[in-house]
Amino acid sequence: MPKVTLFNQAGSQVGDIELSDNVFGVVPNESVLYEAVVMQQASQRQGTHSTKTRGEVRGGGKKPWRQKGTGRARHGTIRSPIWVGGGVTFGPTPRSYGYKMPKKQRRLALKSALSSKVNDENIYVLEGLSLETPKTKEIKQVLAGLSADAKVLVVTADYNDAVALSVRNLPGVKFVTADGVNVLDLLNHKKLIITQDAVKQVEEVLA
Repeated sequence: MPKVTLFNQAGSQVGDIELSDNVFGVVPNESVLYEAVVMQQASQRQGTHSTKTRGEVRGGGKKPWRQKGTGRARHGTIRSPIWVGGGVTFGPTPRSYGYKMPKKQRRLALKSALSSKVNDENIYVLEGLSLETPKTKEIKQVLAGLSADAKVLVVTADYNDAVALSVRNLPGVKFVTADGVNVLDLLNHKKLIITQDAVKQVEEVLA
């Protein structure tokens, strides 16, 4: 069972905390992690690309010239795909790129991402994290106390408006709640700062 140091908000060590072996102690599965990242990135695509077919392009209702006798190739409309300004053949149309992985694979990917943070010693568990008012300076002090100078993902059990507003002013730092933890954010941020309550909440869902 993995054991990590428990910190307070000031960055001082206050003890140790044991993490669930089923969530934070699994062997990371790289192939499942890859599939989870591709799935998330595909779901984020807007898919608003659009082209017009020959039936949607304006104009071209009249046959450009008679069928025979001109010496030119026969044509029925100037909006044919072979004409400049005509429609597009097999062009992209608005669509959704999103798809879903099996539930067991999604959970394994999340466990693998969390376990990799423990293996790399890039996880910091806090007793709690709360601010009375939004203060970016105070969040910077918390990060400095933990020596978290790289890209950081901050996770709490419940949504904290003051923390969310303070974090969003810092480049490379992102705030999510425990139910919003995902593989893409975990891999995209080097450090993970998570509260003790959030750890319990994640373990209850994934264990």
